[in-house]
Amino acid sequence: MKTDYHVNLAQVINELGLEEIYLPQSAEEILISSNEINRPGLQLAGYFEYFDAKRIQIFGISEISFLKSLGKERATEIMHSYLSQKPAAIVIARGLELDEEYIKTAEQYKVPILATKDTTSGFASALIAYLNLELAPRITRHGVFVEVYGEGILLLGESGVGKSETAIELVKRGHRLIADDAVEIRRVSNKSLVGSAPDNIRHFIELRGIGIINASRIFGIGSVKLTEKIDLVINMEHWDSNKNYDRMGLEDQTTEILGLEVPSITVPVKPGRNLAVIIEVASMNSRQKKLGYNAAKDLLKKLGMQDEKH
Repeated sequence: MKTDYHVNLAQVINELGLEEIYLPQSAEEILISSNEINRPGLQLAGYFEYFDAKRIQIFGISEISFLKSLGKERATEIMHSYLSQKPAAIVIARGLELDEEYIKTAEQYKVPILATKDTTSGFASALIAYLNLELAPRITRHGVFVEVYGEGILLLGESGVGKSETAIELVKRGHRLIADDAVEIRRVSNKSLVGSAPDNIRHFIELRGIGIINASRIFGIGSVKLTEKIDLVINMEHWDSNKNYDRMGLEDQTTEILGLEVPSITVPVKPGRNLAVIIEVASMNSRQKKLGYNAAKDLLKKLGMQDEKH
């Protein structure tokens, strides 16, 4: 997945607890722009076609053992060829040691060398997950994002429709706020979107007539969350008596975000409707649908009326 974003090496080091063996410059100045990684088996065999130097390289037992099997002279020659490609960074896994001669060669070509005591596969998995999140394509949408019964619910609608007030009621009922007003949405895989709040407005909510409040200070740290997968989009709109709203729920509606279709519903807003309870029910109903149960289809079946599409 190509991205136009980057993360500096210092962030990678801090997030994954890496040891610095050699850095050609400050880690903050070294930028990583690829969310893919590489174990350089083919490159150590001398094959460099399609080699992507932007990827972080991982050396495990296989790579270190292969170099030792070649003999000092041949291995040194190969490492010169490999490091001359100037890969973004090399991480030595399992607490293994890289020959001092190879580190000197890395210094010659200014290639960062890091180390971890984690297993090769375990570290690779953690690194991929981190890079997929940090380098994911993203957009910012005006809305409110909450977690309700473990479901990530994105509330969309025009200003003044009651999104923030509904979020406060949900928080009071034991659910968690993730973002208010601006929701940063990232596509972390071909199937998943995650939402979070921009750092500078995290945990803050604007309530008309009251002003800005800090949800974590008023309701406790358990009332907020940093990020969550987006499971359902709820479009809130002012009640239109001339509009026919879905009363059965047979139709599967979706909202397109970053090229992915997310299940969605439209909830009309008018005085007297308890929106927090409605959203709680919508969350539970969404989970039931994911488990294969659709109440509307079940009712039609019990009434002897089959869904025309099935």
